[in-house]
Amino acid sequence: MKKNHTAQHSLFDFYPEHQLGNELKFISEWLDKHPDLIDWVKCDISNICKSNAGREAITAETILRCAILMQTRQLTYEELEFSLIDSQSCQTFVRLDKSKPFPKKSALQGGISRISNITWEVINLQLLDNAKTDKFEKGDMLRIDSTVTDSNIHDPTDSSLLWDSVRTMIRLLENAEELTDETIPWVNHKLGAKRKAHAIFNTKGQEAKVPLYKNLLNFTHKTLEYIEIAEEIVHQHSTELLMSELWHSELAHYKPLILKVIDQTERRVLQDEKVPATEKIFSLFEEHTDIIIKGARDIQYGHKLNLCSGKSGLILDVVIETGNPADTSCFLPMLERHKEHYGQVPRQCAADGGYACQENVTEAKSFGIEDVAFNKKRGIAIADMAKSNWVYRKLKNFRAGIEANISTLKRAWGLSRCAWKGWEHFNSYIWSSVVSYNLIII
Repeated sequence: MKKNHTAQHSLFDFYPEHQLGNELKFISEWLDKHPDLIDWVKCDISNICKSNAGREAITAETILRCAILMQTRQLTYEELEFSLIDSQSCQTFVRLDKSKPFPKKSALQGGISRISNITWEVINLQLLDNAKTDKFEKGDMLRIDSTVTDSNIHDPTDSSLLWDSVRTMIRLLENAEELTDETIPWVNHKLGAKRKAHAIFNTKGQEAKVPLYKNLLNFTHKTLEYIEIAEEIVHQHSTELLMSELWHSELAHYKPLILKVIDQTERRVLQDEKVPATEKIFSLFEEHTDIIIKGARDIQYGHKLNLCSGKSGLILDVVIETGNPADTSCFLPMLERHKEHYGQVPRQCAADGGYACQENVTEAKSFGIEDVAFNKKRGIAIADMAKSNWVYRKLKNFRAGIEANISTLKRAWGLSRCAWKGWEHFNSYIWSSVVSYNLIII
């Protein structure tokens, strides 16, 4: 049965006299002061083990501590498993019972991945509440900027997406044959599709690529026809009911995505139509991915983040956007969230030039903010934003500090690219990185 806490702390708890040891000790003591946070984690992971049979499961406290250790040290699950076996200080931090077998990476992944983004946000709010009580971060000065975290996908060309579609359907057909005694008529076009996708990649000129795309689309359509036949046969003649239901659910997930890939390719390549980004799909496996183009810079595939930081360098809030909304439309909602968390708006606010517009200045002043400064004026008079030129310059310099926060998050806390799968896990990954970062900052 899943337990909340480790029953008894070891007499041999050990943290080395080192910066990293001191950080782990501080985080451990902070978690001990807030045992109610463990209840949130237990609610997330309560479906892992519901019976008293089998080996005793990892406690909710240990799972939370493992998640924080993993993010603060930027470990993979395999590296985390080794660290728990190898390091006495890591064993002390996560409260492992050394008399029992250490958790494997599959068990660690099964627990950590279930901690929701809501739980991580609650932990962050508790951190900020303590920082406010200790006068470490009052929240009276706010700086806002945006960045992009990439999804874990390859560059999404039409040919690569069609190739992904064919090989996914081939895998489903191979699995379908194991679920029924009936013969499923199909031909494996995986090799042909792979060759056409490779040829498209190495061919220059759109006109020369069109015949290759027609062949690749033909392979995709034929394989889709085989899948529809297999769907009917598995439905009527499956020998394993549970596995059949899982197969159908997987097909129900991928089939609409594959049809969307075919549609956008035919419209763009064969009909020479410019397909809007909102009607495109950029990955079969991370279908939530958005295309983000910031100015004239490189195209990125992931999600846009709006971040708030204070004087202390703590990340006070983060919003993971869907689509690619304009920065100007995100400014006021960020201020409203800050007011909801802190009970009042900041005295002064600084933001990147992308958020600048006269309406945002007027609305921010109506909220009660004394000074609002944007990195680029964009036709807005300084007198409308701040009391004086001196205050405006100070706020511009203050805003520049969030660039360092974002750089550190990307370089040392993994915010440049999310390796976790799915939209919910993407959110959890971002928030777990922010919480771990804030714990180290404090």
